[in-house]
Amino acid sequence: MTLSLAPTTFLTGLVLLVFGILFFLNRPGWQRAVEAFPRSPLASYILMGTAGVWFLYKMLHLSPADFGSYSTLIFGLFAVVLVGSFAFVKDFLAVRGLAALWLLLSMEILRSAFGWYELPQRLFLVTFTYAIITLSLFLGHSPWLLRNFFEWLYRGAGRSRIFGGALAAYGLLLVVVTFTY
Repeated sequence: MTLSLAPTTFLTGLVLLVFGILFFLNRPGWQRAVEAFPRSPLASYILMGTAGVWFLYKMLHLSPADFGSYSTLIFGLFAVVLVGSFAFVKDFLAVRGLAALWLLLSMEILRSAFGWYELPQRLFLVTFTYAIITLSLFLGHSPWLLRNFFEWLYRGAGRSRIFGGALAAYGLLLVVVTFTY
């Protein structure tokens, strides 16, 4: 099931707005949670588990043109990789899970915007989504970069406020763009 363009844009904007406000307010509890996130076992299980189950579900429903005749073999292989990642690649697994989840969500977001060429304002959502895809590929390969980013973000006095303000502003822009479709 794919959401249509307006709800997808609105939800994406709302999520950005909420996270932007949290970064902008920069409460001590939020800062501790953000700094602990990259190595959090709970976040690892939730994010990697969700991304893994979603990916395995997609593997089971491949069409014959997409290696569908090998879907059982591919499913088994990726199921072993998923379970093995919890056992052998625990470091920064939350970041890798977040990256995988972003990639899966990006596919759905781009699918909702596909074909709406007469609406150029959809490019605000599409451009952001491609930025997230690029970021996900970098973080999937080098997950410690997120830890380094958080250390840099909280080292400066106003950096988290600027980052949060930018996220909130773009989220608000997406929410407003929703009403122009």
